[in-house]
Amino acid sequence: MTITRKSSLTGITRTKEINVTEEQLLAWEMGELIQNAMPQLSADDREFVKTGITGEEWDQLFGGAEDIEDEADAEQNNEH
Repeated sequence: MTITRKSSLTGITRTKEINVTEEQLLAWEMGELIQNAMPQLSADDREFVKTGITGEEWDQLFGGAEDIEDEADAEQNNEH
């Protein structure tokens, strides 16, 4: 299904093809937890449906998991 959302972080409107049904979308809109209503979606796709934020946008603004691991390694190396 084609989903269009406006990012709550940047205000950019994007459209993505998401593997979700009308029924799943309605269940979420009626209060079902998104991870229960759409268990097949990745965390990035769930975030896009909820907030319009893409994984790439999140990583650019806040850094990805790799950045966090690099920072932890650097801190650990400085302690020795």
